[in-house]
Amino acid sequence: MLFDQQKILKKAYESKFYLRLLNFGLNRMIPFNRPHGFTVVDIKPDRIKVRLPYRKINFNHIRGLHACALATVSEFCTGFLLVSKIDAKKYRIIMQRLEMDYHFQGKMDAYAQFELSDDILEKEVYQPLTQQDAIVLPCIVKITDEKGNHLTTGKIYWQVKSWNKVKTKA
Repeated sequence: MLFDQQKILKKAYESKFYLRLLNFGLNRMIPFNRPHGFTVVDIKPDRIKVRLPYRKINFNHIRGLHACALATVSEFCTGFLLVSKIDAKKYRIIMQRLEMDYHFQGKMDAYAQFELSDDILEKEVYQPLTQQDAIVLPCIVKITDEKGNHLTTGKIYWQVKSWNKVKTKA
């Protein structure tokens, strides 16, 4: 395989080279996000930090960071960490709902941060899925700017379902 995401991801935890390689691959795999210029600046097994650059394509009409760019980086941040931790061959993950609270106008680079422990996955995903067909996992992501101003709080609801419970029309 030309781009082994899991191998590169694990190496990106410790290596700046592999972090750059991961970002390169993500830009190719998720072309919708490419124009925004998202960059994973830090990733560990339980957390991720993604940069949203302050540049024209991400501006609103008053040259602040656009609400939709902030929402999109929130979705990306939570979704990528979740997908990297859950076996995609066993579980289907789909965004169900997204809620955003906007606190402060972004006028510089912004950073979305999200954490997800294995304990939370066990308690809120794996255990409930033994009794239910699907669960909804709310993921809270905080975005701050370079000066530490709290720009947004996002709550992204991800539905997780075992593939053998997914029903699609033929």
